[in-house]
Amino acid sequence: MDSLPLIIVIAAIVLGVILLLKLLSKPIRFALKLLLNTLLGFVLLWLINFFGGEIGIELSLTLVNALVVGFLGIPGVLLLLAIHFFL
Repeated sequence: MDSLPLIIVIAAIVLGVILLLKLLSKPIRFALKLLLNTLLGFVLLWLINFFGGEIGIELSLTLVNALVVGFLGIPGVLLLLAIHFFL
């Protein structure tokens, strides 16, 4: 009968871990999506700066550009290009 408290403690720990994983699944998924958008955006921004210099397209890497690309990813780079051409 001494194993009953041990089983209850193990069950509580397992339940706590499952609850913690459920609570953190959305923030972790959001962080991974944001990281992927940031990575794709910066790769595109680097490609534009690397190849676009020959045709006159350059986007400097400033704090504002980094934030836009970081949050929006590829659409952020396209937005920066549109702003660069129209303003």
